[in-house]
Amino acid sequence: MAERRPRSRRSIENAWLVTGPLALIAVFCSSVLALVARPVVGEWLTTLGMLAVMVAAAMPTINIVVRRQALGLLLAEIPLVVAFYLLPPLSVVLAYTVATLIVQIRRKLAPVKFWFNIVLAAAGTSLAETVLLALPELDGVGPATWGTLFLATSVHTLVTQAAVVAVIAVVQGWQAGRQLIRSSPPILLAGIINVVIGLLILITLVTNPWSIVLLAAFALALVLVYRSYTQFLRQHRTLADLYQLTRAMTESGHDGTLVDALLGRVRGLMQAEYATLWLPAQGRHPEFLLTAREDDTGLLDVAVTPAELRERALREARMVAVGARLRGEPDLRACLRAERVKDVIILPLRSGQVVIGTLEVANRLGDPNHFTADDIPVFETVAAHAAVALENSRLVDRLRHDAYHDALTKLPNRRRITAALDEAVKIRAPGEVVAVLLFDVDGLRQVNETLGHAAGDKVLAEVADRLRSCAPSAALVGRAGGDEFVVTLRLENVEAAVELAGTLREQIRDEMVFDPLTLDVDTAVGVAVHPDHGSDAATLLQRVDLAAMAAKSVPGNVQVFSPALESPSLHRLGLAGDLRRALDEGEVQVYFQPKVTLRDRRLVGVECLARWEHQTHGAVAPEDFVAVAEHTGQLGRLTELVLREGLRRSRDWSHAEQPLAVSVNLAARTLTDRDFPERVRELLTEYGVPPHRLTFEIRESGVLDGTDRPIPTLRRLRDLGVRLSLDDFGTGATSLAYLRRLPVHEVKVDRSFVQGMATDPGDLAIVNAVVTLSQQFGLTVVAEGVESELTLELLQDIGCEIGQGFLFSRPLPYERLAAWFSAQAEPDAVGILDLPRLRAVT
Repeated sequence: MAERRPRSRRSIENAWLVTGPLALIAVFCSSVLALVARPVVGEWLTTLGMLAVMVAAAMPTINIVVRRQALGLLLAEIPLVVAFYLLPPLSVVLAYTVATLIVQIRRKLAPVKFWFNIVLAAAGTSLAETVLLALPELDGVGPATWGTLFLATSVHTLVTQAAVVAVIAVVQGWQAGRQLIRSSPPILLAGIINVVIGLLILITLVTNPWSIVLLAAFALALVLVYRSYTQFLRQHRTLADLYQLTRAMTESGHDGTLVDALLGRVRGLMQAEYATLWLPAQGRHPEFLLTAREDDTGLLDVAVTPAELRERALREARMVAVGARLRGEPDLRACLRAERVKDVIILPLRSGQVVIGTLEVANRLGDPNHFTADDIPVFETVAAHAAVALENSRLVDRLRHDAYHDALTKLPNRRRITAALDEAVKIRAPGEVVAVLLFDVDGLRQVNETLGHAAGDKVLAEVADRLRSCAPSAALVGRAGGDEFVVTLRLENVEAAVELAGTLREQIRDEMVFDPLTLDVDTAVGVAVHPDHGSDAATLLQRVDLAAMAAKSVPGNVQVFSPALESPSLHRLGLAGDLRRALDEGEVQVYFQPKVTLRDRRLVGVECLARWEHQTHGAVAPEDFVAVAEHTGQLGRLTELVLREGLRRSRDWSHAEQPLAVSVNLAARTLTDRDFPERVRELLTEYGVPPHRLTFEIRESGVLDGTDRPIPTLRRLRDLGVRLSLDDFGTGATSLAYLRRLPVHEVKVDRSFVQGMATDPGDLAIVNAVVTLSQQFGLTVVAEGVESELTLELLQDIGCEIGQGFLFSRPLPYERLAAWFSAQAEPDAVGILDLPRLRAVT
């Protein structure tokens, strides 16, 4: 960050506008005194004595700082009262002016201030002597003398105060002058007290000259007491300021005003013209440099501290202090002189052993004042508190940032998106819509399972970068969670939102290379807009999610929300709370659908199917409550309920000559449960059913998902002796040759192909190919959806062995299954070794 020296509002050289007239007053009044007063000068010995007393009285200065200027409250009025009484007029002017000259030389003030103070001393005393000359001659030390000396000294005090107000107003503006006028009463009161003390000393000296010894001892005691008292006051004030500083940093640490409170109070505590905080660039935080200046209410983005000193403090991780009373290395003092900086203290701010920045003060207020070694411990204490407060503030900022941003992609998260959407909805202008586009990344699960989650994270980060770079600058791009990204912005209408969705989808579809693979990243995009599809962020995000799910099955993979998409989801959402109660209270029943041989129509087993009759909604579709069970953690309970009921009925089947084999459907998620095979073994043992009477049916999409995750579970089930069946075969995109890798015993041809065999040659060819290839692999083939005699004949012709469908029976409760079996069997065909022959029922 570039630095420049801040300019003063007005030049200090303007003080000559006041010094010049004061010089004229001094010359004029001194000339009048030289011409009128008699005697003009007094004894040199007495004059030198008063000069020494005036110098001693001017040394202990009580400093009051007004903005960048230091005002000194002197005890000069005390010897001045005595001098007005003892010395001729020009001797007083000469002694007081020379005493001021000696004191100013010792303080090493700037030339402008140096000459202003000398001219002011000459003008004030000469004007006071002129007034004193016009009054009656002093006689004794009675009340009349008191009034005369009080008046003359008051003229000197008022002239001095007026000149100081004038020069402050000229240099720093009328506001500073008014501020000084408001602080004048204590100064004038101190002058009055000094005059009274001077009169008491004068009366004492006139009464008994030897009292000067006692007065000298008393003055020395007062000096010692004053020094102790001022040190105590300084320490008390420092402790109070430290307390106020710590309290201010604590109160402002969470509302973004920490730096203002810190720098303003540090500058006041150290009585510095400048206080600067510098923090280097760190992470997402840029370089930070702010300065509080004494006469500015705001903060400046510049600093007077030489960059070389700051770099040394940072590099060496130690304090750098340079000034008249701080010493410092010659090259560092040269840097200060080059920048016209009087003195500076730079302290590194630490977090543990790491330097996180610097805190700096420059230019002790008042030309005669400088930073000393006593100031360093105080500043070190301030810096320690500041470092803790800044680190806590950054921690709060980091936590606040993390709470609203995704850790992986650094994009705004769902919480931030929701807040932004709510705000956008409130301030939407007429004639525009607030569009929400949700991008659902396809195939991320396969990437995670094949290449690992690190590769999946790279995919997400790459998609985030592409969306961020392709989206309009006015858009908010965020990650809603998982593999979903959201883009929201204001557009003209829903058609513009759909067009933008398609454009962004095409722009992020480029190949993504992962050695040694190249992936095609595709997304499905849902679109929802306010006010058409929702009036709040929660509704818009819910509905755009539904649209994204629907987009996976439409051409172009872009779908605008419509109310028709919401009905199934709302229905399933309503079922979620009732399913647990239904499982607890036995409302979920198990039905059985027969599986028969197609040649001789003999019963070979039954498929166990869950059915739920809801108290309010009536019969609930299995695909609805199975999906609800899967998403609410009830899938395991539902599967075990069906499995237990099937094994119990198989065990209790009354037709001993015809054992009842049962089939149970398994969801893909169950195949990832490593404990499931052991649970099956326990249930087979509990019900005493041989393993070969139990068949598990798994959908092709659940097994052939491009990974080998289900294979270990399938093999363990096969090792138990359980039969495995591949359900809905033909609906997936997997090659038939993949069957050789699967540990299955049976293939069930999907009903969509079986029912189309009689009218679609393509479906007939598919079923024929599946039957032929499966038989070559030694697999049993079951045709689902057999509903007509023509379909039955076609299946018989191509050699299909087993069928299942409404031609034989619908799913039945167990009691009706037993009755159906008894009614359909031909008694004359039943033998000990023969299967009962069944009649077809329409």
